[in-house]
Amino acid sequence: MAGVAIEGTRVLPEPGPAGTAASPASAVAVTAADSDERLIELWLYGRPKRTQRAYQADIAAFNRFVQKPLRQLTLGELQSYQDSLQHLATASQARRLSSIKSLLSFGQKTGYLTLNVGAAIFLPKIKQTLAERILAEDDVLRMLALERNTRNRALLRLLYLGGLRISELCELRVRDLVAREDAGQITVFGKGGNTRAVLLKASMWQELTLFRSADPDAPVFRSRNGGSALRHVMVHYIVKKAAARAGLSAAVSAHWLRHAHVSHALDRGAPAHLVQATVGHANLATTSKYAHARPSDSSSRYLPG
Repeated sequence: MAGVAIEGTRVLPEPGPAGTAASPASAVAVTAADSDERLIELWLYGRPKRTQRAYQADIAAFNRFVQKPLRQLTLGELQSYQDSLQHLATASQARRLSSIKSLLSFGQKTGYLTLNVGAAIFLPKIKQTLAERILAEDDVLRMLALERNTRNRALLRLLYLGGLRISELCELRVRDLVAREDAGQITVFGKGGNTRAVLLKASMWQELTLFRSADPDAPVFRSRNGGSALRHVMVHYIVKKAAARAGLSAAVSAHWLRHAHVSHALDRGAPAHLVQATVGHANLATTSKYAHARPSDSSSRYLPG
């Protein structure tokens, strides 16, 4: 029977008695990973660079604690590691544990581990703090109004009006801009390798046309040297400066403008499925969280006192 490739593994038939064919049920997985290091490489393969760096840091911290190969890991040792994270914020605990659980699950699926001890570990519940990161409409408008740099103002407006992630904005190219009557649309390559088209209002489209060039592969938002695409760190800096100028919290980031897009659109009556499609949420439940974070009514308002 020929081998079959599955997620970096090769499934081979286990030899049967002489003169008999191997049973499909007795197939054994021969993994391409022969060490923890190789398993981690396979696990990280194809993920965005920033995600890889974050996962590598989580795994390195875990390895420093247990100081033993994954194949020798016990549930008790994993629980001890979980206990050692209690000093961290709940979200940080959940992220680190989630990384470990994902790696161990991958190790079992590819045949490197015979047992996934991470399956018995439950992630801590995280308090929903989304409401704290949603700017009021007046705050967003003040950020935009006080920005005098033409490029930076267009950048801020597109983060808000398009609901873009910072990576999506930085990767936007001239070829992604398409005119539509008196306005236009942008094609966004988003999280998870998903592509979506975002229609823009006429005023936003007119601003973007100022940054078009003859080269279809040229970035829409370029650095001051005029050639390379604006880097993530510079976009963060621009947003932080705009927030400070408007007297807002130092915690404001580019993603807060995306949060604001979803919340404000829902507040103004946009259908949840349309908001979901515009911002590229994987499922409607994610979009619906914004309605719960900023409800329009509450039973408490009907009580006396």
